[in-house]
Amino acid sequence: MLALVAKAAVEEETETGRESFTVFSALPAMDRKQQQAEEARPCGLLKPTALGKIPGRFHVHQEALPHLPVPPLQQTLDRYLLALQPIISEEELNHTQELVAEFCKPGGVGERLQKGLERRAKKTENWLSDWWLKTAYLEYRLPVVVHSSPGVVLPKQDFLDRQGQLRFAAKLIEGVLDFKSMIDNETLPVEYMGGKPLCMNQYYHILSSCRIPGPKRDSIVNYAKGKSQSRHITVVHNFQFFELDVYNSDGSPLTTDQIFVQLEKIWNTSLQTNKEPIGILTTNHRNSWAKAYNNLLKDKTNKESVRAIEKSICTICLDAPMPRVSDDTYKSSVAAQMLHGGGSRLNSGNRWFDKTIQFIIAEDGSCGLVYEHAPAEGPPIVALLDHIVEYTKKPKLVKSPMTPLPMPKKLRFNITPEIKNDIEKAKQDLNMLVEDLDIKVMVFHQFGKDFPKSEKLSPDAFIQLALQLAYYRMYGHSCATYESASLRMFRLGRTDTIRSTSVASLKFVQSMDSPDKSDQEKANLLRRAIQAHREYTDMAVRGNAIDRHLLGLKLQAIEDLVSIPELFMDTAYAIAMHFNLSTSQVPAKTDCVMCFGPVVPDGYGICYNPMNEHINFAISAFNSCADTNAARMAHYLEKALLDMRVLLQSAPRSKL
Repeated sequence: MLALVAKAAVEEETETGRESFTVFSALPAMDRKQQQAEEARPCGLLKPTALGKIPGRFHVHQEALPHLPVPPLQQTLDRYLLALQPIISEEELNHTQELVAEFCKPGGVGERLQKGLERRAKKTENWLSDWWLKTAYLEYRLPVVVHSSPGVVLPKQDFLDRQGQLRFAAKLIEGVLDFKSMIDNETLPVEYMGGKPLCMNQYYHILSSCRIPGPKRDSIVNYAKGKSQSRHITVVHNFQFFELDVYNSDGSPLTTDQIFVQLEKIWNTSLQTNKEPIGILTTNHRNSWAKAYNNLLKDKTNKESVRAIEKSICTICLDAPMPRVSDDTYKSSVAAQMLHGGGSRLNSGNRWFDKTIQFIIAEDGSCGLVYEHAPAEGPPIVALLDHIVEYTKKPKLVKSPMTPLPMPKKLRFNITPEIKNDIEKAKQDLNMLVEDLDIKVMVFHQFGKDFPKSEKLSPDAFIQLALQLAYYRMYGHSCATYESASLRMFRLGRTDTIRSTSVASLKFVQSMDSPDKSDQEKANLLRRAIQAHREYTDMAVRGNAIDRHLLGLKLQAIEDLVSIPELFMDTAYAIAMHFNLSTSQVPAKTDCVMCFGPVVPDGYGICYNPMNEHINFAISAFNSCADTNAARMAHYLEKALLDMRVLLQSAPRSKL
């Protein structure tokens, strides 16, 4: 059950946080003009130039952040019952009320577990972060592909050949190194939400890191600091891996021209297309992959090659062109390519899915990335992406030194019959998963976040209510809905859950198609539901939501070796944790969209990036479930958004 909560999609700051979200560098050395220019920038934009090295600044910033609170027990239990109301029957609710009363008796099991959590909070930097990393990611055993790792679809580039592909890749790599210098020098501008500084820890874990499979639990290695700091990236072409050093001997990063020359060398020495797709092993169930991994590493050459991939700053996947599709399904096909590579016959072998960040650039101009979710949520990834996209538009300033560079090192693998067998098995399993994923990217052109803002409504809450309405119209009832909320106001904060299905949202969706209600009544119910969503969001980002607290109480019971309280064995708890809608808002300046798979077999994974005048949506489902269909959900979502606009325009706010 944990895994279901756990896997919980891609996380992001919610609109509430974003509306007053200015990002600026908290450096005393900045002059006033520079600071004003910084503050005037749009949300989430990171300063593109690295400032002088400020050692220890990150540490000082982190130390000043507050600790994640443990919410009061009674408050969480009351809110839990409230969250259950719209999704379970009255009979089930009555039963759960009895269990809650039993759980929170004075001197009872709830109180004991709560005290344990409070003690844990006093002893640790963040009472949740280690537990969450383990339960949500490292102990999650399904493949990271589709089930855990999100992809990002970038706008199509205008190159159509190898030259263009390699030029763009070279510029992108230079942009990554530019961002990396800000991480290394600790000059990354601190982000703020609602005037409060945010934890920047995730930024220090996205480059030079990799997941390592284990038989029961995976681990993460990080080579960002220390003597063995990464100096190379991995490049994959035609399933062949290369180690490309990206720094000169004096420590300066290679220029675009230098990187381009090196990428050409890689391309020209990897033209054979009959190589074993060793990377496909990383798509497997984690236990199977852990076994194959140990097997693979018995050979010294293989071990050196795998270590080189794990130590690299990031991976660049030079893909074969995507199969041709019609214009209206193009973005959906790219989303599938980013998530899984299209299967063993296409580009899935051109990946190492355990690598934290893999940039994917295909010969036909399709591009984006896929990232392993354990080290970070969406925001740092999107900030890096926005920085790179801005960087690739800049004119070239540096003249390249003409010193010849060494040949990039090809990473060799010795394939034994046993490894060949593991590869074949991984291919079969992956191809089934590829067939099963139903994904649809929808660009909603009729309006963007400017419309809800003109109505003085939160764009995020507006979109969440449209999702509630679409789901209700499709299925005739509401379901448990997960939207990620950022806990980065706290030290080492990750996410909590905004439960978008509320008593208020149910009242609205039930009224929407009812002939008994006037437009004015419906509009009032919509505004009330949006307000309720805003309140839940505010509560969540301040560390007062219920999901992580309930998880903490459950894990505390496991740690104390006491029996699991009945509250967590209840059907209502299972229903509450079965997120048929797993959603996330991932705003970016770049006109891109993030995508991820559903977290339950009969659910949807929905991610969106609200731009000013349009909204990018990525909707996923599984073909193996007869009740879900991504295109049908997209259709109902579009209708819900349009109907809600018409409703608000026909029933203006009552002037109180």
